[in-house]
Amino acid sequence: MLEVRNIVKHFPGVRALDGVDLDVRAGEVHCLLGQNGAGKSTLIKILAGAHQPDSGTISFDDKPIRLATPTAAMRAGIATIYQELDLVDGLSVAENVFLGHEHSRFGFNRRGESRRATAGLLARLGHPEIPPDAEVGGLSPAAKQIVSMARALSHDARLIIMDEPSAALAHDEVANLFRIIRDLAAHGVSVVYISHRLEEIREIGDRVTVLKDGRAVASGLPAHDTPTREIVSLMTGRSIEHAFPDRTGAEFGDDVLRVTELTIPGVVDRVSFTVRAGEIVGLAGLVGSGRSEILEAVYGARPASGTVTVRGRPVRGGPHGAVRLGLGLAPEERKAQALLLDQSVAANITLATLGNHARFGWIDRRGERAAARRLIETLDVRPPDLDRPIRTLSGGNQQKAVLARWLAEDRTVLLLDEPTRGVDVGARAELYALINRLAGQGIAILLVSSEVPEVLGLADRVLVIRDGRIIHQAPAADLDEHAVLDMIMEGSAL
Repeated sequence: MLEVRNIVKHFPGVRALDGVDLDVRAGEVHCLLGQNGAGKSTLIKILAGAHQPDSGTISFDDKPIRLATPTAAMRAGIATIYQELDLVDGLSVAENVFLGHEHSRFGFNRRGESRRATAGLLARLGHPEIPPDAEVGGLSPAAKQIVSMARALSHDARLIIMDEPSAALAHDEVANLFRIIRDLAAHGVSVVYISHRLEEIREIGDRVTVLKDGRAVASGLPAHDTPTREIVSLMTGRSIEHAFPDRTGAEFGDDVLRVTELTIPGVVDRVSFTVRAGEIVGLAGLVGSGRSEILEAVYGARPASGTVTVRGRPVRGGPHGAVRLGLGLAPEERKAQALLLDQSVAANITLATLGNHARFGWIDRRGERAAARRLIETLDVRPPDLDRPIRTLSGGNQQKAVLARWLAEDRTVLLLDEPTRGVDVGARAELYALINRLAGQGIAILLVSSEVPEVLGLADRVLVIRDGRIIHQAPAADLDEHAVLDMIMEGSAL
């Protein structure tokens, strides 16, 4: 169905794509893999009509095609669902589905026809319960994903590109996503599926293409039969033998963080726990279980009752008070909640400690840059360019910069919400080692992840969260993935 030949794309100072080939068959799920910066985003933006290649050819249904604009790509039957969904929260589901190609007659919008057509598309996707009149901003992440798929199908798309579609979904929602993808493929719709989660590739993919440094280093590999070791080696150029650091023999100090009867009405119900110095405690639960809200409340960013203390001192005064006591938060949505994307790497790293570099109301830029440079070297942020806009860094290096911000001063507690979301397998191993090293320095770490193996692999102790309550806690070594999934899905304890 799709043939991409020798695609080249330059940006100032960067050769993003260097002669990439890609073949996608009708009705197949073709997985596109590669580290951050490998060229995946550039390639899909070219297929979406958002970028133009410098050279190379694209054929669709055996015919040469020029995708000059996103509209041209849609008209050709190619739809792209980005990781950061481009829905308009203030509009209804139906208005989003047919945005830009509304049902109209004589200049009048036929909303009833759009609602009926939207209901039909949602039923086709197995979600007739989503109301066409519902405002998109009030939907769950999973429901928004379905709306984006309905929009793609409203254009009669025969090729759908999905960029990290499972990133914000819980385990059961991912299973439903895969059911939909299989149904689309059975009806002849091709899917280009991008994910950093290799276990997903095995489950949903037919074939795999691997990009590295702007080149396709492997194309058309069988998704089910290619060893993980081979895929990782192709992506990174090296073998990653042990993703999770060995926590055997880790030593802990006294209780540093103590949370007592933490309650957020309708979200979290009387949650109590402690974290010791040098200990990594993981929160395992579905999206919406209250795990992220617990971190926000501990940090003072969400109103809650109960008490939170750090070394016996109560956290008061919102995030400012939390920071004063030594807490730092790396939030779930780093681009929206943690980073000033158009500011430099240095400015983002020193954001929380800018007062340390102020004298008589003036910023000591030399001291600020020196502090940022030390942290960039310590955490191996790449490229080590203080002045580069942080939006140009890969996901893994952006996350390192967020962590660096909190290490500019001594931290007592780090709250990490989805620290490896959107991060490739090589950068994940680096982040795992960094988190392990920080715990070894005596920092208490409270960690949230949607990936149960990640929680079990990183944490010393796991708190299982369901419906805003802790239903079980145990050393990570005493749990396995199936047991944890059973508890978070069914609410049963061991």
